[in-house]
Amino acid sequence: MSLRINDTAPDFTADTTQGPIHFHEWIGDGWAILFSHPKDFTPVCTTELGYMAGLAPEFARRNCKIVGLSVDPVSSHGKWAGDIEETQGHKVTFPMIGDPQLQVAKLYDMLPADAGNTSEGRTAATNATVRTVFVVGPDKKIKLMLSYPMSTGRNFDEVLRVLDSIQLTAAQKVATPANWKPGDDVIILPSVSDEEAKAKYPSGWKAPKPYLRIVHQP
Repeated sequence: MSLRINDTAPDFTADTTQGPIHFHEWIGDGWAILFSHPKDFTPVCTTELGYMAGLAPEFARRNCKIVGLSVDPVSSHGKWAGDIEETQGHKVTFPMIGDPQLQVAKLYDMLPADAGNTSEGRTAATNATVRTVFVVGPDKKIKLMLSYPMSTGRNFDEVLRVLDSIQLTAAQKVATPANWKPGDDVIILPSVSDEEAKAKYPSGWKAPKPYLRIVHQP
């Protein structure tokens, strides 16, 4: 199944380092980030999990849960977590999904259906496509997908920035421009008429073009 933004995030039940979870139920009425890894005890992923552990309070402030996935058993994840804390200085407090039968990786279109049904004997290279970040909204729809090569560590500050944008634009009829950061000006959506915009923004807005209406972040 090919996944796209605004598709419903596939639901699943899986074992994690914090016990079994039913994904949609676990998300509840908040937001969630599922980010995946091709193998335990890989160097780039070790730095990523450590950095994400350090950012966990920031995501929690945004009512966003974090769950990691690696194509290995939960028992292996537990040992890896010790290495992550030792080398990166942050304890992994979010659950990590065990996917030794490749079920979640296939469900999320990160491995092909003919990839087999076991992680045994597979290397990080054969799982190289299991490197995607998914942001899922309270409606259980996929809001963002970011896929990275194994050799490039992911930018989780960017994931946090995008989450801020997605949450803002879900609540307000605005979009965020290139390189936007919280507090920067935003763009009034084309679907909002000038009359409606005047009611919302009585102080007005800048419009270098009629379709480009720039206003302070509401």
